[in-house]
Amino acid sequence: MNDTIRISGVMDESIVDGKGMRYAIFTQGCPHACPGCHNPDTHDFGGGKEVTIQRLLEEILENPMLKGVTFSGGEPFCQPAPLAKLAQELRVASPKLDVTVFTGYTWEELQEKQDPDVDALLAQTDVLIDGRFVQEKKDLTLLFRGSTNQRVIDVPKTLATGNIVLLGAAEGY
Repeated sequence: MNDTIRISGVMDESIVDGKGMRYAIFTQGCPHACPGCHNPDTHDFGGGKEVTIQRLLEEILENPMLKGVTFSGGEPFCQPAPLAKLAQELRVASPKLDVTVFTGYTWEELQEKQDPDVDALLAQTDVLIDGRFVQEKKDLTLLFRGSTNQRVIDVPKTLATGNIVLLGAAEGY
């Protein structure tokens, strides 16, 4: 398994990439190229830099104030295996940290992939914010989303029930 992740960068104390103070990792490379994308510099698969899972893990664990870690992009599901490994190691090292993943794919598209690496990353994910950004559906009042078509999914409950379970205002989304 690959022990590096190609990233555009990190935000070591973000409050806009999920609930609570988070360590946000912006992966490099995205096939979606959504018009109006918030992170267009992350689209080029050859851009960014390679970092080791171990280095990211050490940086995350240095901050006891973090509530969780966010994988954003770019498109995290273009690198599911190393991200799943990082999330799994985080759960062992600091079980209090939750994992949020932003993806341009919908839940249904991820399921259609039938990819064990995608499944492994989903299994380590607490909250999935899915769907491409659609400029015509942009809504600045939404928490942690850019457009109204994007959903906030409770992944453990969705996996357990086989039906998509959405999170909303009652849960802080």
